[in-house]
Amino acid sequence: MILIVESGSTKTDWLALDNQGNEVFSTQTLGLNPQMLSNEILNERIKNNFDIYNNRDNVRKIYFYSAGLGVNSTKERILKVFKSIFKNSDYDVKEDTYAAVYSVVDKGVPAIVNILGTGSNCSYFDGKEISQKVHSLGYVLMDYASGSYYGKYLIRAYYFNKMPKKLREEFAEKFDLSANTIKEKLYRKENPNTYLASFAKFIINNKSDSYFKDIIEKGLRRFIDYQIMQYDNYKSVDIHYVGSIAYHLKEEITKVGNEYGLKTSKFVKKPIEGLVKYHKNLLISD
Repeated sequence: MILIVESGSTKTDWLALDNQGNEVFSTQTLGLNPQMLSNEILNERIKNNFDIYNNRDNVRKIYFYSAGLGVNSTKERILKVFKSIFKNSDYDVKEDTYAAVYSVVDKGVPAIVNILGTGSNCSYFDGKEISQKVHSLGYVLMDYASGSYYGKYLIRAYYFNKMPKKLREEFAEKFDLSANTIKEKLYRKENPNTYLASFAKFIINNKSDSYFKDIIEKGLRRFIDYQIMQYDNYKSVDIHYVGSIAYHLKEEITKVGNEYGLKTSKFVKKPIEGLVKYHKNLLISD
């Protein structure tokens, strides 16, 4: 049995295949970003899932794609967790950018592939290899147009009294915006980026409002300026988007992309389906 695992900071999709490529089970856990979570929490989130833990001894290979694997120390952390649970398995651990690319690109066709979810990043696929011009420094310094970016924007707009009164009242009704709660979640709890991203649904649900429309487009323009335009051929290749934020902002992304002359192409909410297809093809070719 092989396990195909695609993890963001918010959630993780798991799908098991037998040696013939038939699905054994699929399930979901909370996110397994090793940059944001301790080994104890990573262990707990895996072991608490019945399907995964009950089948742990049958797993022979794990293909794990996740946010937070940009440095060797985080790769070693998640491998340590896996080795303590899946004792009969080999491991292939890669950044979530690989999952995004494998889920949307056509073999041999160059493209720029972006992730806009809890966080954000941008990769170039030359038809064979994946590369990045910008090394991500995470949600504090980067992640333009992501859920955490828009969440930070909303909280600041609320606290600096820049949000229109009607929206401000609606925002306060839907979320606990007390200073104590926000500081506790941001500075003392795990996954502060996921907490920030939880506010983004408010801006998406109200994206037709002119105030939020401007905020959304400003974030998208910054993402294009600082990420996509790093590549000299950004106007000549297809540009794909993966992630929940991208999926819910398809019209806005296409509109802003047209301003820059971009060839906006595919939108995929969850890369797991395309990723499974990719690995099934590998099983067949083997």
